[in-house]
Amino acid sequence: MLIKRQLPKEKELVLVKISKIMPHGAYCELIEYGIDAYLPISEIASGWIKNIHEFVKEGQKDVGRVIAIDKEKRSVDVSLKKVTTKEKNDKTSEYNLEKRYEKLFNQALASAKLESKKDQIIEELSGKVGTYTEIILAVYEKKGANGIIKNQELESELEAIVSKNIKPKRYTVSYVMELRSTDPKTGISAIRDALEEIESKDIGVLYLGAPKYRLTSEDSDYPKAESKIREAQKTIERHRTLSYSMKSEKA
Repeated sequence: MLIKRQLPKEKELVLVKISKIMPHGAYCELIEYGIDAYLPISEIASGWIKNIHEFVKEGQKDVGRVIAIDKEKRSVDVSLKKVTTKEKNDKTSEYNLEKRYEKLFNQALASAKLESKKDQIIEELSGKVGTYTEIILAVYEKKGANGIIKNQELESELEAIVSKNIKPKRYTVSYVMELRSTDPKTGISAIRDALEEIESKDIGVLYLGAPKYRLTSEDSDYPKAESKIREAQKTIERHRTLSYSMKSEKA
């Protein structure tokens, strides 16, 4: 985040680091906020815990969910058991990406010789975006000029750094197709014509041995990659003497 809040919000996912283990719970640091929180033993894992040391270790980093906040005392309670595996993985990835993009932003500030004005620039940006990730993605998607970044020199440096360090993700889908003809007279030519038409749609065709072929498509957007395969199916269906079956190859 650009500007750290003093306290997290209830139910928010937070990164924690176990600092001290007690008989009935553990104290931990909220890494993103720089404050301490308490992890009750009942919130470490489901079921009865006989020995807390079997479940948490000092120095251990994990993802917790905020379950209670006392704003007057500035105390926070967190839970580990109320976080799913997917939430844990997503939160960790989100944090790592934010730290990476913060480094890119700082590189741009240094290149533009604007390090001394960082606080002022962050203050201006915080009214429009809340994270470094939002800034970098705005530049990546060519939205930086739409009022998010006012300093042209900084925007120019960010564009250069983003272009160098962030490459568009490509999605590849692959299917094994069994292709047959119901007409022995025109079967070979019909299959050849259908496969040539499929290849013209930017779909890779690899012969695996009759009657199997591998179809692959790639795109920066996963649904679009899948839609190319559907176009291949429609192409085959237009050839009335051809029949086919397809099976997805999972990566």
